[in-house]
Amino acid sequence: MANSGQKVVLITGCSSGIGLRIAVILAKDEKSRYHVIATMRDLKKKDKLVEAAGDAYGKTLTLLPLDVCSDESVRQCVNNVKDRHIDILINNAGVGLLGPVESISIEEMKKVFETNFFGVVRMIKEVMPDMKKRRSGHIIVMSSVMGLQGVVFNDVYTASKFAMEGFCESLAVQLMKFNIRLSMIEPGPVHTEFETKMMEDVAKMEYPGADADTVRYFKDVYLPSSIDIFEAMGQTPDDIAKCTKKVIESNNPRFRNLTNSLYTPIVALKYADETGGLSVNTFYNLLFNFGPLMHITMSILKCLTCSCLRRRTISPN
Repeated sequence: MANSGQKVVLITGCSSGIGLRIAVILAKDEKSRYHVIATMRDLKKKDKLVEAAGDAYGKTLTLLPLDVCSDESVRQCVNNVKDRHIDILINNAGVGLLGPVESISIEEMKKVFETNFFGVVRMIKEVMPDMKKRRSGHIIVMSSVMGLQGVVFNDVYTASKFAMEGFCESLAVQLMKFNIRLSMIEPGPVHTEFETKMMEDVAKMEYPGADADTVRYFKDVYLPSSIDIFEAMGQTPDDIAKCTKKVIESNNPRFRNLTNSLYTPIVALKYADETGGLSVNTFYNLLFNFGPLMHITMSILKCLTCSCLRRRTISPN
């Protein structure tokens, strides 16, 4: 139970990665300003979080089960919060999907949208009415740079993030009238166990339905380039957690928060040409015409972007 003066923070998807680190960083706040309700589908997976939280567990951090794909689970979770009072909702739960679109079933696509889009909508719909009554609250959505810029072979994941960005951009205007802020956190590549395993798995998979050339482009061109980008530009879950904490603590939190300054020029390509041709052609050339040059560039960039040479976190100011 939160003490007087503490803000109640409910976070989805806390069993590992970004969600776990956000929960721990807020629960260990030096001024004890937050009471964190960390959620996950299966509480049997709580051990990593409990270990990382240390003494904060049971004091400034508590656990609740939550499946964002279930209306009943969402309702029950929020009802289990004292007076349904949530000051800050952090929508972090998400899933990925990678590969040639011809080989991905419609059911697989629906599962991605069920978590990445409708899961966020469920949480907001359940929490928003209480925030409106209190005329206060902060809703944070873990989006992605892929919610701003499409990335080849990430078609479905990108679409789910685009949908979420559009939903939130529309909703943010209404929420301001009720003194509720909505902020998007937009990381690029992040080094997590989930991402590592996904990359390993997709390299071994077969892709029925996709032609041989497309599979070859995916495995021999896209995947090596993607690994180069992860190694050169990737952030850690801690980086994203620190960015999120800064947004929470800002007096005037921004709507969009890119966490990686190296991605700013890439996103800018899209808005520099209203026809869309500049970004599409640039990404095509980088991947298919200048692959070896891109590999060399990423290798150099990896040397230049160690944590001692550049700041990996954003400033909300």
